[in-house]
Amino acid sequence: MLRSRGLDVSLNEWLALLEGCARGLHRSSLTGFYRLCRAVLVKSEADYDRFDQVFLEYFKDVPWEGELPEELLDWLNHPAEDLGRTLEELKAMGVPDQTLEELLKLLEERLKEQTEEHNGGSYWVGTQGRSAFGNSGWHPGGIRIGGESRHRTALLVAGERKFRDFRKDNTLDTRQFQMAFRLLRQMSQQTNSREKVVDVDGTVRATCDNGGTLSVRYQNPRKNAVKVLLLMDSGGSMEYYAGLCSMLFQAATKSNHFKELHTYYFHNCVYEELYTKPTLFWGGGTSVPLDWVLQNYDGSYKVILVGDAAMHPYELTEPRYDWSRREYGPSGLACLERLQNRYPYLIWLNPEPMPDKPDYWSQTHWKLGQMFPMYDLSAQGLEAGMKRLMARH
Repeated sequence: MLRSRGLDVSLNEWLALLEGCARGLHRSSLTGFYRLCRAVLVKSEADYDRFDQVFLEYFKDVPWEGELPEELLDWLNHPAEDLGRTLEELKAMGVPDQTLEELLKLLEERLKEQTEEHNGGSYWVGTQGRSAFGNSGWHPGGIRIGGESRHRTALLVAGERKFRDFRKDNTLDTRQFQMAFRLLRQMSQQTNSREKVVDVDGTVRATCDNGGTLSVRYQNPRKNAVKVLLLMDSGGSMEYYAGLCSMLFQAATKSNHFKELHTYYFHNCVYEELYTKPTLFWGGGTSVPLDWVLQNYDGSYKVILVGDAAMHPYELTEPRYDWSRREYGPSGLACLERLQNRYPYLIWLNPEPMPDKPDYWSQTHWKLGQMFPMYDLSAQGLEAGMKRLMARH
C-alpha cells in the first residue's frame, strides 16, 4: 500500500523493518511500530504526511481521500444559496464560548445526526451562519470545514494533518527557510588565503585516481559573496502572516550564507520611505528614503519582496501625499518600477496564492504578479525563487 500511494520503499528497507521488529524495537505496540516504520521507510520529512495517511488507511480504515464524507464537503464548498449576511450582522447575534474538546465532541454528534445541507444557522454544520462548524460565517473559535479562511478565527481546520507543513507544497517553517537559503551558497566565491581548507570532492577524486591511496587536496576557503536586500510588508492584512514572516526573518538573520543582509519594512506597497522596524514609525532614525536605499545598494544586491500584494487599487496607481513635505509624491507603482529598474535580481514572495483571475479584491495582486517574478511562500516556491536569484540575467 505504501508503494501504491507513491512512497518509494525498497526491499532492503522492508527487510530492515522486519529485522527491527524481530529485535523488539517496535515494543509490541502499534504506536511503536508506527515510529519504527516511519524511521526506517520514510526518507524525507516531506513524505511524513503521506505516510500518516497510508498508516491510517491500513490500520484504522480511514479512507485515503480523508475522514469527512465527500457529500458533506460538496455541500459546504457549494452552498445552495447566498444569504448575503455581513460580518457585523453575524457578530451581533452572539455565540456561546466553548473549548476545543467540547467542540470536537459536538462535531461528532452533529455528523451522526445531520442528513442535509444547512445555511445560516447556529446548530448544524453549514455555511454563512453562527454555527461553530462549517465556513463562510462567523464564530470566535469554531472548527472550519471546507471553504476558505475568511476571518481567521477557527481553533481547528478539519482534515488538517500533523505533518502537512513538512510537505514541499505547503507553508514554511524556520528550518525549511534555512534549507532554501542554503541554495545561495553556490554563489559564494573562493578567496586567496594562507589558510587552506580540505577540498572533499577533490580529495575523493584524487584518491580514486590514485588507486585508493589517500591523496588529500586543499583549496582556498569560500567567502560569502551574496548581498541581500529584504523588504517586508508589515501590518494590515499581513498581520495574519506575522508569525510566518518572523520565521523568515529569523532564518535570514541567522543564516551564514550572506555577505550582507539589510532588512526594511513597508505597508502594502513600497513608497518614498522605508522603515527599519515593523512598527513603521516615521522619523527618529527608524525610516530611510527610498532614494537613499537605491543610491547605497547597487544592482548586485538580491532583492526579496515579501507581502500579500493586497491593497486598494488607488494605493498602487495614484500619487501619494507626503505629509512631511506637504506635497504629492510618486505612486506606489512608480516606486516599484524604480526598484525593478535598479535591481535585475528581484523576486516577490507572497503568502497568498495567485488568483485564477483578477477580481475587485485581488486586482492589485494580479497586477503585481504580472510585473514581478512572484512565488508562493512555500518551500517549493522559495526554492524556485532562490534559483531565480541565482540565474544570470
